[in-house]
Amino acid sequence: MGSEEASTSLWLAQNKSKRWGELFFLLYTPFWLTLCLGIVVPYKLYENFTELEYLLLGLVSAVPSFLIPMIFVSKADSALNWKDRYWVKASLWIIIFSYVGNYFWTHYFFTVLGASYTFPSWRMNNVPHTTFLLTHVCFLFYHVTSNMTLRRLRHFTANLSQEIQWIAEATWILALSYFIAFLETWAISNFPYYSFVDPASMYKVGSLFYAIYFFVSFPMFVRIDEKPGAPWDLPRVAIDALGAAMLVTIILDLWRIFLGPIVPLPDTKQCTQPGLPWFPGHAQ
Repeated sequence: MGSEEASTSLWLAQNKSKRWGELFFLLYTPFWLTLCLGIVVPYKLYENFTELEYLLLGLVSAVPSFLIPMIFVSKADSALNWKDRYWVKASLWIIIFSYVGNYFWTHYFFTVLGASYTFPSWRMNNVPHTTFLLTHVCFLFYHVTSNMTLRRLRHFTANLSQEIQWIAEATWILALSYFIAFLETWAISNFPYYSFVDPASMYKVGSLFYAIYFFVSFPMFVRIDEKPGAPWDLPRVAIDALGAAMLVTIILDLWRIFLGPIVPLPDTKQCTQPGLPWFPGHAQ
């Protein structure tokens, strides 16, 4: 996965460690995706799951994404300190961003989109632990896909004006973000214990709300170790992820205040109350 020949690809990063890390995350995706959407959901194994089984599902899906590159160190990473390896930086960025997304932004799904989790699960801030783990591998896949497509687009538009390049990239980010948000919503529709008041509204409008995550994160995440000779350190990675998370939080809350819920809720006034949806007074 770290061969010199790959460096000539218009899809892959010039940085060897980043190239290997992106390909690893991409090739790892079928494992957890098949487990969750190819086995557990279609065979309805979840019907017999308790809190423990749901937690184990999340752990089995997410933990190997850390263990495999730690144990089987790639040639591209063998000469690097662990903190300088791209997969470590990418994982840290996604850990922070997805943690904020689950802990805070899930409550916007409750108060704005009419979503609810009804499966048995140990929770943090009323969000199942399982979703924290599954979101990590989901977001790694989404962001690596974005990286590769943005890189290819930049090569394609390299000889065009700066304005055209900016418009093309912004258009692609908006389209890819909405597509991924819609696809995830559709993909989990057969799982009955993550439900919505109005599925049709969730598919069309709720997917746009969810896509806000990626409007911000895709162009920010691709910057990690993207410029040759300008590697990031872990503090910069952490600060960047926190900055992206704060920007998403602001945009989501502006939607909550000015646009409100997309479906009728038992107490729609909760969306216009001062404060944030996870404060007292916004409880489900």
